[in-house]
Amino acid sequence: MKVISVRENPDYKDKAIAYFQKNWKSVLPIIYEDCITHSIGARNPLPQWYILEKNGEIIGCAGLITNDFISRGDLYPWICALFIEERHRGNAYGSLLMEKAKEDTKKAGFEYVYLCTEHTGYYEKYGFHYIGQGYHPWGEESRIYELKLDKDNVP
Repeated sequence: MKVISVRENPDYKDKAIAYFQKNWKSVLPIIYEDCITHSIGARNPLPQWYILEKNGEIIGCAGLITNDFISRGDLYPWICALFIEERHRGNAYGSLLMEKAKEDTKKAGFEYVYLCTEHTGYYEKYGFHYIGQGYHPWGEESRIYELKLDKDNVP
């Protein structure tokens, strides 16, 4: 099992783009293609894109970005697009992607990391705390979660 940073492993770029596009169909395909492509060699530490590989098969993904299409532009970075293949859920594999994102967040000098979701109960298991609602450009709202990074929750 390994978490692969596309920025650190640019040979995974095309596989990562295809995987994100396949599993996040509600997002225009060009968004992932453009963002992942330009993350490689970016002068800033964000964005980061990750894939989770098990026995040579990609089974999950996540990103670390400056804004997850949400009204709270004052908060960043955001863990986004966390996805684990249904047949692999229930094994805490999502936590592996979150750990890598937390590690990169800390390396970049940030004290907090955020995410927005409609799920309740899942992210709380990993130390995230609900801090309020945020609003998307398409008229929906999401729950916003925050995690303060410290030595106890970052590798």
